[in-house]
Amino acid sequence: MSQTSFTVYTYAGCSTCRDAVKWLRAHSITFTEKPIRETPPSLAELRRMLAHQNGNLRRLFNSSGMEYRALKLSEKLPAMSEAEALALLASNGRLVKRPFVLGESFGLVGFDQAAWAKAFGL
Repeated sequence: MSQTSFTVYTYAGCSTCRDAVKWLRAHSITFTEKPIRETPPSLAELRRMLAHQNGNLRRLFNSSGMEYRALKLSEKLPAMSEAEALALLASNGRLVKRPFVLGESFGLVGFDQAAWAKAFGL
């Protein structure tokens, strides 16, 4: 594992995010933590993550969140353009699936220990 520092977007009230941060620290992985609600990923970061998710826009959305449901995005997302969906995510961190981390050769949303171990070369 190289000493590249990663930015991990998290939400303090999210137990999955806390588990991910604890896992990163346990594996001595250097990272910067950013609050996803206050500083959502940029359009460029969202585009990179979308490529790592094989173009599956839905994977970038926190589909179990209250705001996702309130905005009825499960109905609206299929008709949205990629640009519209990414702009919505960049403007509202509550809609972004978390934790959200981009590496040079990977992008992870959500926390799956096996997928994270593979991505981080552990």
